[in-house]
Amino acid sequence: MKKRTVTVVICAALALSACQSQPVSHSVIDRNAEFGCVAGTVGGAIVGGMVGATIGAGTGQIAAIGGGIGVGGVLGNRLACR
Repeated sequence: MKKRTVTVVICAALALSACQSQPVSHSVIDRNAEFGCVAGTVGGAIVGGMVGATIGAGTGQIAAIGGGIGVGGVLGNRLACR
């Protein structure tokens, strides 16, 4: 064979092998989805608590923080756990 033909065959084989994807097990996908769900819930609760801390004063601020944590956690859960 000529050098050019061998080079083309090797390049074609490398190009095709680059298109092959790795098999992913369902347990890995489930674990990643669960982590995203927990992260969304906790992140939403943190942001909600921070927003609630800017509202109100005295005992009203404590209620606003609690409400912000609850609402933020629910919204974060809804967004991340689809």
